[in-house]
Amino acid sequence: MDNTSQQPAPVTTAPQPLQAAPVAVAPVAAPVATAPVVAPVVAAPAAVAAVEPPENEKLKQLKDAILAANVPQMVLIAISYALDLRSSDIHIEPLQNRVRLRYRIDGVLRHVVEYPTNLHPAIVSRIKIMSNLKIDEQRIPQDGRADVTTKEGKQMDLRVSTLPTVNGEKIVMRIQDKSREIPDLSSLGITGTSLKNLNAALAAPNGIIINTGPTGSGKTTTLYSCLSKLNKTEVNILTIEDPVEIQLDGLNQSQVHHDINYSFAMGMRAALRQDPNIIMVGEIRDKETADTAIEASLTGHLVFSTLHTNSAVESLTRLINMGIAPYLLTSSLELIIAQRLVRQVCQKCKKESAVTPEMLEMIKKAMSELKAEGEIEPELLKGMKFYEAVGCDECNHIGYKGRIGLYEVLRMNNEIRNLLSANGTMIQIQEAALKNGMVTLEQAGIVKALQGKTTLEEVYRVARKSE
Repeated sequence: MDNTSQQPAPVTTAPQPLQAAPVAVAPVAAPVATAPVVAPVVAAPAAVAAVEPPENEKLKQLKDAILAANVPQMVLIAISYALDLRSSDIHIEPLQNRVRLRYRIDGVLRHVVEYPTNLHPAIVSRIKIMSNLKIDEQRIPQDGRADVTTKEGKQMDLRVSTLPTVNGEKIVMRIQDKSREIPDLSSLGITGTSLKNLNAALAAPNGIIINTGPTGSGKTTTLYSCLSKLNKTEVNILTIEDPVEIQLDGLNQSQVHHDINYSFAMGMRAALRQDPNIIMVGEIRDKETADTAIEASLTGHLVFSTLHTNSAVESLTRLINMGIAPYLLTSSLELIIAQRLVRQVCQKCKKESAVTPEMLEMIKKAMSELKAEGEIEPELLKGMKFYEAVGCDECNHIGYKGRIGLYEVLRMNNEIRNLLSANGTMIQIQEAALKNGMVTLEQAGIVKALQGKTTLEEVYRVARKSE
């Protein structure tokens, strides 16, 4: 009892980590500061551990802020370091005896650092204050946002979400770069027949263009790229979104509010009274929104929206299951895009990899249905070469850097419309689409792998194997 109350003990056992402590402790009264400072020092060797091999300067600053229990500095450095690593999300997760910090980089969560649990309440409060959330409410989830400006002058938007867990409140911050430019369609990875069909659909005077895929697959960026291409002085473009992720000059963007019953369907009905040429509705979630979108397309408007399905053909089944009559789909649907994002293999350290005979046979079967003209160079198909990720300083020893899209673009034609009207099966519609030149997600991924842009491992992480 007497030993724990003496001040000299921590100084003699761990003199080096405590060198930074006086900076953080000075303004605080001694009885209060003793507990939080000693706890991180004792746990420091085990708790503060980074997975990434190179000791980054920002990572070192983050560790120092943890050791000094400097909460404001720790939060700012964590956000700044996430921006440096091109992270899309920051995860702060309380576990049983530690708190884990992870970044989602190129779609994959990566461990960064851990810190003691006694710092977590102060860190949660700091983030809540930044995003105008209630700091005394810890029983229910909360959502907020904060604006951050980097040293380089970039305007960043943070979407903050809190979730009560058995170990404390979990924080997720989604990072949106307000200053980033929307890439054009070809830069996203859309090529060949898929790009040709999409451009033809964008030139149509009316109809519905649907983008489908899981959360985080880049659907919103693709739709923004389409709208940027159509954004001219002579057209009126309205968007109904939840939330408005990127503000584009020249577009009239509206955000839904479910708590006051401002839904996608209500926004669509209001948009039709605003003399629009083009309407984008964030997601078709129910029959009411689907009916309003179809009504808008039939009255001469070009409508963009999203769905959550696994493939382009499955979107037709999903809409029919919502209660939409097939004859309405045949007269309103123009194009369906299914997409996924794969990590780009680092061009500096990638190396050629061997492929098993079984895998090679599966690849040849998938590519046999592809109309290769305009999609891939013939010489790449003759001597198939694939690559694997290695890891170097350029890619932070991950092996991948950046992401690129895989696109499956289904253009409606009379054969597919006849199959829909006759209640044709999904397999029949898929075969008709392939005959018409549609490239599947698997084929698009194999093409990117043959071109040395990604790996087969990445392709089959997101795309289903053909049967």
